[in-house]
This record gives sequence, structure tokens and C-alpha cells, in this order.
Amino acid sequence: MTGGSHSAVQEAPQVEAARMREVLGHFASGVVVVTAVTAQGSVGFTCQSFSSLSLDPPLVSFSPARTSSTWPRIREVGSFCVNVLAAEQEELSGAFARSGADKYAGVEWSAAPSGAPILQGVAAWIDCVLEHEYPGGDHTIVVGRVHDLGADAACSPLLFHRGGYGVTATSRS
Repeated sequence: MTGGSHSAVQEAPQVEAARMREVLGHFASGVVVVTAVTAQGSVGFTCQSFSSLSLDPPLVSFSPARTSSTWPRIREVGSFCVNVLAAEQEELSGAFARSGADKYAGVEWSAAPSGAPILQGVAAWIDCVLEHEYPGGDHTIVVGRVHDLGADAACSPLLFHRGGYGVTATSRS
């Protein structure tokens, strides 16, 4: 396509969810836990769809599933901390991905400036206030304004690739 405007929107062919998951699984992503403190206590959930969005103003984005029961509780608080998990925190990722369990059982944390939990041993943390929300299919696109952050340069991040933790080379035929 050359320059100029595209006047007619063409309908894209339907892509099967399983095929999309398989193909996009080739893109390695970091794993974060988004945390907050509500009137009922500390809450959080595991999320793979996280990214830096803007340096000026400082913004990040992540996308919880529309079916999440935790995100509405965090939204109500209006502030949260994004915890970038370290390579050895697979178990923590799994704990915060489960529904109904005490996600903080045995988990040590300290308070970010907002009061949201910074989980012990994370590679980095980003303390935010809710800036915007947008519909994104079966997810909600959340934009947070960064108010404070920190990192442990000695930690490597936890990565998720092709349906599992870590990145391994595969041979090509």
C-alpha cells in the first residue's frame, strides 16, 4: 500500500484463538504481578501483557482479562504497583494466577509509596495511579501513570515463552 488514506475498512478474516496463541507464543514476554491494598486487604494478579508506554509523561500499560475479579477491586483503589518477577519466581507467578486462594500466604512484601505491595525479590517495581482504561476485546487496556519505581540490577526477569517459563532454543529442520 502506498501513502494516502484508506477509505474503506476491510473486514479481517477470523483468526482462531488457538492459532493466535500458538503463533504469538513465539514472542517472549515478562511476567508481572499487579498489586494493591483494598479495604478488605491486599490483592493482586499475574499478568503477561505489560509494557512501558511513554517516558513523557511516564506511563505503563497492562491488560487484565475482562473476567478478572481482582482488577475491578484494584481499579476502585485507583493506585497499584506492578512487580516485575525475577527469574526464580515461577511459584509466585502461579500463586497470583490462581483464583480464590490466599495469594499472599508466605509472601513477604513492603509498601510502595502508594501503599501497594512490593513483593520481596522482584527484579523491578513500578508504583502507579490509574490514568485511563480502554476496551480491548476480551481484555481491558489499563494505562498507569508512574509515580515511583525501582529495580534490582542483580536480578534477571522471569520470561514466558511458547507456553512455559524461560526461553529455550529449538532446532529448526
